[in-house]
Amino acid sequence: MILGGARSGKSAEAERRLTLLADDAVYVATGGHREGDADWAERVLRHRKQRPDSWETVETTDVAAVLRAANRPVLVDCLTLWLTAMMDQVGAWDDEAWRDGGERELAALFDELEAAWRAAAVPVLAVSNEVGFGIVPESAAVRRFRDEQGRLNQRIAAASDAVVLMVAGIAVGVK
Repeated sequence: MILGGARSGKSAEAERRLTLLADDAVYVATGGHREGDADWAERVLRHRKQRPDSWETVETTDVAAVLRAANRPVLVDCLTLWLTAMMDQVGAWDDEAWRDGGERELAALFDELEAAWRAAAVPVLAVSNEVGFGIVPESAAVRRFRDEQGRLNQRIAAASDAVVLMVAGIAVGVK
């Protein structure tokens, strides 16, 4: 697991480590498409150009299914974008929807991802943002996101053989 803040070098480090494992790998892009967002399109293109042509790119939020079916190393980039999509899916941004089952639904999605991560028959790397170093967010929805990101990171870190924190492009071993 590769953690870090924005522009800390997480993806580059994960890609570097994956190239040491295999020439043929699966890159799981969880970010999706954002119509009309030129900056997002440029970021996606830049990431694609960095990856070897031999890697298969799978654009999905069904990360658990990819891990269960994997027969070659996998890189998930990133768990933060996956979490955003899952929070959208369960209505987590709305306080009432969150209380009326969204929280339980998200916990079940965490369970599914963690189980697939632990059962993976191949090496798996994941990139995730460390969002808990900053100020306490003003809104309940953003605090919820920060808290759930922390919970997700803890679970995947506990299930991982190694955890690295990227600081200014430097990989710091945590576990």
